[in-house]
Amino acid sequence: MSPLLYIARRFAFRDRKSSRPAFIVLASITGIAVGTAALILTLSIVKGFASSVENKLISFTSHIQVRQADDRVFAASRYDRRLVAGTQGVVSVSPFFEKSIMVQGRRRTESEGATIRPALLKGIAADQQESFLLRYGSYQREGEVRANGRDGMISLFLGKSMAEALGVQKGDKLLLAGVENSGEGGEIGKGDIVALLSSLELETGRVAGIYETGLQDGFDDVVILGSLDKLQQRFGPGMISGYDIDVDNIDRIESIAQELGAKLKFPYYTYTVFERYANLFEWLKLQKNITPLLIITITLVAVFNIMSTLLVLVIEKTKEIGMLVALGLEPGKISRIFLAQSLLIALAGIGAGSLIALALTLFEQRFHLIRLPEKSYFISYVPLMIDPFDYLVVGLAVLVLTMFFAFIPARIASSLNPGTALTT
Repeated sequence: MSPLLYIARRFAFRDRKSSRPAFIVLASITGIAVGTAALILTLSIVKGFASSVENKLISFTSHIQVRQADDRVFAASRYDRRLVAGTQGVVSVSPFFEKSIMVQGRRRTESEGATIRPALLKGIAADQQESFLLRYGSYQREGEVRANGRDGMISLFLGKSMAEALGVQKGDKLLLAGVENSGEGGEIGKGDIVALLSSLELETGRVAGIYETGLQDGFDDVVILGSLDKLQQRFGPGMISGYDIDVDNIDRIESIAQELGAKLKFPYYTYTVFERYANLFEWLKLQKNITPLLIITITLVAVFNIMSTLLVLVIEKTKEIGMLVALGLEPGKISRIFLAQSLLIALAGIGAGSLIALALTLFEQRFHLIRLPEKSYFISYVPLMIDPFDYLVVGLAVLVLTMFFAFIPARIASSLNPGTALTT
């Protein structure tokens, strides 16, 4: 072992009267450990939260949608579908049919009327519906995945929050009321009540199941899923609202969407998941933007902690420093001794902090003790993501800043006058 490192270890972890570490050193290591753990946990929470919400948003819907201007329905085209499927990066293409409706549930009591709510009825292919309900098993709370509707009613899957608002459960009937689509987007004569009533399309449906994504606002309380074939038969034979498209690399979604737009041209346009839910993704960006401020604050606390500790050690070891200088040790080597002390203390604190952060992360991932209101945060517990890169970056950042600010007390130690130090 290097003599300078040996002296630094003796100064840092042994006091003059016993072999136990000095209290000030333990306090410094504890401070660095707490700061390091707080930094890592902050990054883990921010990344885990953003990843969980993004995965939910992306899994709930397609990566890209192709629609026509004014959201018109149009006839499905094999040529268009082959054109989309042949685009590099596209892994699946599925037609869908959407219709804005009013849905009426059952009467809760004899004195109260039935609840009526607006909803978006979305028809998707059987394999796409099965994939949505089975791929994320926790989403499917009740019901059969393949509901055949043998009684002539449309089989529907409702979000949990909508089902609760309507007071319905699996097997209950629903009344669906929509406005007939026209070539101009469904507009009818102004003030013509007869035309309004004649344009209403009334259908009955049966609740085949209830799903829960945790994305209530705009999702579970709005979207009703049904069979594409059944909805086309009732509302528009052979008509669709667009194509749901999934890509192989979400990072290339913008370029793929632009390529599709260039191929299909007007009246088609592309609509990515990031554009559809721009407000939610901006909210996630805001969460990430606060992270640097938290990192800087906690790091500065750790840095000033190590600087104050070394200053106390300089005062405590003044006589020892004077003796070393009197024995001929150069001022530069005295400075390196205290820099080595700061290195040892920083490494001990960073190691302890990383272990604390890892232990707390694994514990929370296993037991989910910190709960969140799902309606507000889209998830029911605090998600933490273990990223080795975060541990490495935080450790290096704390170490570099600690060594940089440790230069001040190290410089003070090297400038002590041996005569004055020995007589102190």
